[in-house]
Amino acid sequence: MRLTDFWTRLEEAFGPGYAASIASDQVLSELGGRTITQALAEGEQTHVVWRAVVAAYPERVPARLR
Repeated sequence: MRLTDFWTRLEEAFGPGYAASIASDQVLSELGGRTITQALAEGEQTHVVWRAVVAAYPERVPARLR
């Protein structure tokens, strides 16, 4: 998954303003206690980060984006 696709999906699932907050403020255990922003900055693959988002917020991510 390209990085632009990742951000598009995150914004679609959470809305543009909230997506940025989720990415920088929420620590996900699925990412080893890192935020989305930290994981991506440290070179984690986007599909791995996306799977972590889906696991952490299954009720927020529509099935078509999984």
